[in-house]
Amino acid sequence: MARPKRAHAPSRWFDSSPEVICLVVTTYVKYPLSLRNVENLLAERGIDICHETMRLWWNRFGPMFAAEIRRKRVQKMRAYTHWRWHLDEVNVRTNGEMHYLWRAVDHEGEVLESFASKTRDKPAALKFMKKLMKRHGTRTEPATPDWLRAFS
Repeated sequence: MARPKRAHAPSRWFDSSPEVICLVVTTYVKYPLSLRNVENLLAERGIDICHETMRLWWNRFGPMFAAEIRRKRVQKMRAYTHWRWHLDEVNVRTNGEMHYLWRAVDHEGEVLESFASKTRDKPAALKFMKKLMKRHGTRTEPATPDWLRAFS
């Protein structure tokens, strides 16, 4: 008789509890500290973990926690009725070549998306906006395009 499949936590292969792993990764992300500073901070609380273990956990669980934080933030922002985006365009030089960096910034100053393009035209800007609307939802007030030449 086959055993039923069970859902496992991503931290099941580690010796520490999921709460400690979550505390370590969120402390490292939330505050501008180095891994050794987080190690010292947690040692004061009685948690003895090497900074290399923290680095391993950050590489393994960081994207998962970041996706969860991003999902909760977008969910909260969709309920906010005055969420306004600002589309910005900056010229940047990469390896000696000029590129155009498009950034979408919300009303809190958080960069939602960024997109680098070699061309400065309306199709590139509209492609970026469609991608942005698809990822972050459509319940916003109209975006402010900062009078970009690509939209004129």
